[in-house]
Amino acid sequence: MQIAWPARFWATLRTPCVKYSLLTVGSFFFIGGIIFWGGFNTGLEATNTMVFCTGCHEMRDNVYQEYKKTIHYSNRTGVRASCSDCHVPKDWTHKMVRKIQASKEVWGKLTGVIDTPEKFEAHRYAMATREWTRMLATDSIECRNCHTLEAMSSDLQTEKAQRRHAKGKTEGMTCIECHFGIAHKEPVGPDGPSELKAKLLSKK
Repeated sequence: MQIAWPARFWATLRTPCVKYSLLTVGSFFFIGGIIFWGGFNTGLEATNTMVFCTGCHEMRDNVYQEYKKTIHYSNRTGVRASCSDCHVPKDWTHKMVRKIQASKEVWGKLTGVIDTPEKFEAHRYAMATREWTRMLATDSIECRNCHTLEAMSSDLQTEKAQRRHAKGKTEGMTCIECHFGIAHKEPVGPDGPSELKAKLLSKK
C-alpha cells in the first residue's frame, strides 16, 4: 500500500543523516536563528538608549549638556525626546543604514578625534553639516518620528508658525530647512552660521 505524502515527508525528516535526522538539524537552526535574532535586536536597541549615547565623555560633556537646556529635554507635557529619537530612524531599513554609518564613530572614539572640548569645537561645524545633510536627504525622517503636520494644531501655534508651516507644506519643504540649533548649539562656520544654512539649502 502506497504511503501518503505527508507520512513520507515526515519519515524523511526523521531519517538519520550521518548522525542526526533532518528534523533535529532543522530544529537546531530554527531555534538558533530565533536566539540570534533576539540577541541581535536586543543589542541594537541597547545602542538607542540615553545611557549608551551619553556613556562617553565626548557626548556627555558637550552636546548632552546643551540638549538638557532645550524643550526636547524638559517641557510642560513631560515628553522627552532621546538621542535616538532625533538621530536614528524608526523603520528597519533607514535604521540599519544609520547604524552602519555610526560604526565609523567608533574609530573616532578609539583615535581621540574629539576627546577634548577644543577638538570637539574644532569639528563641530563638519559634524553638524554632515548630520543636517543626512537629514535633508531623508526628508527629516527623524523629526517625523514624533512630529507630523497632520497632527499639529494650528490654533496652538503663533501666526508666524502657522504661516511657515503652511508654506512648508505647500512647497514640499522639510523640517531641517527651517529648524536649526533646536537641540544643540548652532556651529559657526568659516563665514558664520548663515553659510551652513545656505550650503544645505542649496542641495535641496
